[in-house]
Amino acid sequence: MRHIKQVLVGLLALVSLLWVAAEPGVFQSAGFFAIRAVAVQYTGVLAIALMSVAMMLALRPRWPERWMGGLDKMYRLHKWLGITALIVAIIHWLWTQGPKWAVGWGLLERPARGDRPPIENQVEAAFSSLRGTAEGVGEWAFYAVVALIALALVRAFPYRWFYKTHRLLALAYLVLMFHSVVLLTFADWMTPLGAAMAVLLAGGTFSAGVVLLRRVGAARQVKGRIAELTYYPGVKALETVIDVPAGWPGHRPGQFAFAMSDASEGAHPYTIASGWHPDHPRITFVTKELGDHTRGLKERLKVGQEVRVEGPYGCFTFDDDCRSQIWIGGGIGITPFIARMKHMALRGEAPDWPQGQVADLFHTTSDVDEVALAKLAEDARAAQVQLHLLIDARDGRLTGARIREAVPDWREASIWFCGPASFGAALRADFATEGFPVDKRFHQELFDMR
Repeated sequence: MRHIKQVLVGLLALVSLLWVAAEPGVFQSAGFFAIRAVAVQYTGVLAIALMSVAMMLALRPRWPERWMGGLDKMYRLHKWLGITALIVAIIHWLWTQGPKWAVGWGLLERPARGDRPPIENQVEAAFSSLRGTAEGVGEWAFYAVVALIALALVRAFPYRWFYKTHRLLALAYLVLMFHSVVLLTFADWMTPLGAAMAVLLAGGTFSAGVVLLRRVGAARQVKGRIAELTYYPGVKALETVIDVPAGWPGHRPGQFAFAMSDASEGAHPYTIASGWHPDHPRITFVTKELGDHTRGLKERLKVGQEVRVEGPYGCFTFDDDCRSQIWIGGGIGITPFIARMKHMALRGEAPDWPQGQVADLFHTTSDVDEVALAKLAEDARAAQVQLHLLIDARDGRLTGARIREAVPDWREASIWFCGPASFGAALRADFATEGFPVDKRFHQELFDMR
């Protein structure tokens, strides 16, 4: 989370500094309409810069993933860049339209315009001739962006429609890119601000093209075939085993992948619930019935059906040198720990984790399926992991105090949490009050891709 804030604040600060350097007389602006012109330029530059970075992150690039702490953190940054861009764009629109309304209502008087000197630079003249068009299409693109981002933030809006409509933001971005190129103060193109904007707009334009062509993550996609399907009615979860005979690079326990069985529905992210062995190239997903899509999987998926898998992604990979690890899986958040235990059982004779490292797994669930819980217990025994199973109706809620009581050396441990975000936030705050270094040793998967 720290890096998300750093990137967001850093981008706002950098663009602001470059803009002030390009417009040194900004603080000498006198009169309402002069201030308005400055505000329109500044908010426009800021909004398109934020949108450009958000568009580039939509490609799920490899290079920032490790620094950000995983694709889940990158998507959280993508979301907040979009929200911040929306707020700034609304302010930009109000500065553009508000004075026009005030003049129409008789609250302001538009200053008289003198004759403008002829523009000798042919490129600048060409840009000037396009101003009216850029303003018109930019306004309509703004309305589209407001509607599309608002839909993306509405949880009740079905994922299959979100998948289709969210892609239209790439088209709106291209229109706003044209709007920005034409309306940016022409002299600013010859400054460091202009160079930075050129790079951002070029990156955003390329990314928008990839999104519109549906090529996001194409280099990391493989075709697989469903080998096994097992449904656990007690927990309303479906275990899907997929053969990936060629192209899959392998994965580490705790990583996730995007799987697509229906092109109209799009790809959905799922944590991988299996270890990896190149001699047996299979991936297992465990999906809980949480929405329209997952509720229908057990009827739609068939053994032998072809699926597309993209990945692996994520940095929730249990990498640290602590002698003790505390794992907390809430509900379907148990899946990365299943993968880790299967990996540990497979590598028991040749461990790739620090010698003597032990793990306590806390699994809290409101649903009960005896077969699924028996398999979990078997995995824990094979991996020599201490399992603490809590069924809500029987054992009550899992709290930080209960964890600390069960693991005496918790101060020297690392904590790995996957489950409901609010539950994770509560545990993080609880351990922070006890002096636990949560910024360094509390790892939480932000498994939320919209």
